[in-house]
Amino acid sequence: MDKMERITSFTINHLKLFPGLYVSRKDQHENCVVTTFDLRITAPNREPVIDMPALHTIEHLAATYLRNSERKNEIVYFGPMGCRTGCYLVMFGDLYSEDIFDLIVNLCDFILDYNDNDEIPGAKPEQCGNYSEQNLNMAKFYIRRYRDALVNDRRFVYPE
Repeated sequence: MDKMERITSFTINHLKLFPGLYVSRKDQHENCVVTTFDLRITAPNREPVIDMPALHTIEHLAATYLRNSERKNEIVYFGPMGCRTGCYLVMFGDLYSEDIFDLIVNLCDFILDYNDNDEIPGAKPEQCGNYSEQNLNMAKFYIRRYRDALVNDRRFVYPE
């Protein structure tokens, strides 16, 4: 096999990366631009990764919020990173972090305000392959920390 190029996300120095909202990449095909955002919730290799039940709950709630938001027609995908330090959001358009800042703050508020007695969307055996692995309280813990960092630090550009 020929030598493969390193993908862009592996060129980011994760030792300098902090919680923030970053443009991970932009892809274009014909007249369509798709922007992938890195919602970095924890500092890689310096903080514990997000536990799976909390990350699963964040995924369910965030995807539900985004696909019901005022920007629902721009949403392509929302899901967790394999390293469990954040999530990816893929949207149609040539976008920047500042363009979706309010959307992400509102997403955080939606999770933080989610009623503890309400059922997590999609958390039924016929709707999810691992429906019972959910933890709303821990999801709120991580999202509260992320929202605070996002609002206070406004990190939008990957560190050099």
